[in-house]
Amino acid sequence: MNIPSDLRYTSDHEWIKVTGNSALVGITDFAQGELGDIVFVEIETLDSSLEKGQTFGTIEAVKTVSDLFMPVSGKVSEVNKRINDVPDLINKDPYGEGWLIRIEISDAAQLGSLLDAASYAAMVSA
Repeated sequence: MNIPSDLRYTSDHEWIKVTGNSALVGITDFAQGELGDIVFVEIETLDSSLEKGQTFGTIEAVKTVSDLFMPVSGKVSEVNKRINDVPDLINKDPYGEGWLIRIEISDAAQLGSLLDAASYAAMVSA
């Protein structure tokens, strides 16, 4: 299982990669493995300002549908259009081409409440 050390994680299995005041958000390698083959992603929150923990979309796999949660408060500034046509990019490359949204962070202090790679690894292996 791949858990990059340069990312932060939520207990709901989202990752966030911060660059300045913006960040990419996706689901973890562990999450995509648990979901199985991803067939559809619905994100209709473009240009919406959401609070930490609010749902920004849903992800559908062959066996289930799961909500996607904001790791920190912010505005959804971009949605990865490629996952509409090729949703299994999330299975193949969850930390790269399979990213879900870009956000403009509104409360950087919330980043401190997220898990680092070691803490996330301990959580999913427990």
